[in-house]
Amino acid sequence: MKRRGAGEREKDVKKRKLLDELGESWLPYLTPKDDGFHQLWKTKYSKLVLRTAEKIPKEVHEEVQEAFLTLQKHGCFFQDLVRIKGKDFVTPVSRILIGNPGCTYKYLNTRLFTVPWPVEGYEINYSHPEISKACKALIKLNCYLHRESVQALQEQNLAETKGMEDSPVIDRHQDYATSITEMGSILQDQSPSHVPENDHSHLKERTSYNLSLLNYMDPQQMPFLKQEPYFGMGKMAVSWHHDENLVEGSTVAVYSYSCEEPAADILEEKAPSGRDPAVWHVGLKVAWDIKNPGLAVPLYPGDCYFMLDDLNMTHQHCVLAGLPPRFSSTHRVAETSLLLCEFRKEEQAEEQRNERISCLLPILEERQELRQDWLARSISNIQRVQPVKQDCGTSVSPCPPMILDSNSHQVTSATRFAENQVCRCHSQLVENLPKDEKPECHPYWQEGDASMPLPFNLEDIIAELQSLLEC
Repeated sequence: MKRRGAGEREKDVKKRKLLDELGESWLPYLTPKDDGFHQLWKTKYSKLVLRTAEKIPKEVHEEVQEAFLTLQKHGCFFQDLVRIKGKDFVTPVSRILIGNPGCTYKYLNTRLFTVPWPVEGYEINYSHPEISKACKALIKLNCYLHRESVQALQEQNLAETKGMEDSPVIDRHQDYATSITEMGSILQDQSPSHVPENDHSHLKERTSYNLSLLNYMDPQQMPFLKQEPYFGMGKMAVSWHHDENLVEGSTVAVYSYSCEEPAADILEEKAPSGRDPAVWHVGLKVAWDIKNPGLAVPLYPGDCYFMLDDLNMTHQHCVLAGLPPRFSSTHRVAETSLLLCEFRKEEQAEEQRNERISCLLPILEERQELRQDWLARSISNIQRVQPVKQDCGTSVSPCPPMILDSNSHQVTSATRFAENQVCRCHSQLVENLPKDEKPECHPYWQEGDASMPLPFNLEDIIAELQSLLEC
């Protein structure tokens, strides 16, 4: 759609400008062993909060780490075939989306649909008791991270109110942790009952995570990881980005678990400066900025970090690969408002049709896109391991449901959807995917097939609808 295309072009322009300004040099970045690391964190990255593993309850670690391994054992993680700038790529990271029933999350033009975690009012029939147990562990983690996020935001608000320099950053280094301990003692004097009700509701809105994107990657199985382009931070598991399609100003919470130490024979020599390449890191930078150094924060097994408030909008982050395999559970407040809108065309008068379509076009496009993504995902996942038993079969209607309503935009959207699906199914990358992960080129029919209600190529239909609207 146009608004997305414009956004991609704007990012490309900013990236080219940044690389041109850099030339052959690297931007500076700091790690915990560098002088000024903590000061930089406090002044430029204060809305990044780290909860180290030892500060998290033991039972949380045990249940979540068991859940990761269970989902992996049952084959629930999959690499995604995504499209970037018209080209197909297979993600180096395998993923599964778990969350509230009916929620979706879209990244890199690929929409994921949640495997539901157990919530009140829904009867969910999991395909295996172990998967049910894993999903229960993840919603418990979700509740824990929600509470921790609210506390971190309250600490941040208190620090701003008191005019304190120190932000609610938590670190392993004793000298820095002292300031956090002092802040914690101040917070104990502030009972939640004294926080204004509207502040409570605002904090809850920004931390009520409705889904988690789970990730898994073994760097030893991915020898061609992309190098970080601006700072020379090394291999990236996930490139620089803002998390997309989230409620504005909402927090993102991440539980990280690198599940085993690398074998001695694959350990690389540590660089004399910069980050330790054997350890996973989260990298941060001010978006499209070359004045401020970047930050590389090491992530050890069981660490959690939180990107509070608008940090996800004002900054970009990446995930820097270490040597051991790593799981993560990234909890988000996904935007769902447009998907819940109801559109009842029969209630509108005929003469108001075009005006109504124009006003509701963003909602129509979102609903149509959701239908198409659901169809594409359903077809692609027919052969995949299904964590939840389906009450219906795997048969799919040959034509995606559409709201045409004499609206060429809807037909154009359907045409693009069909073209993209055909291109993806015939991508060379598809040939290298396991059989159960290859997308199927369906629905597809030849031109002139009298059994189909519409031709596969809808260009003539679009032209006809456009002419009717112009009359």
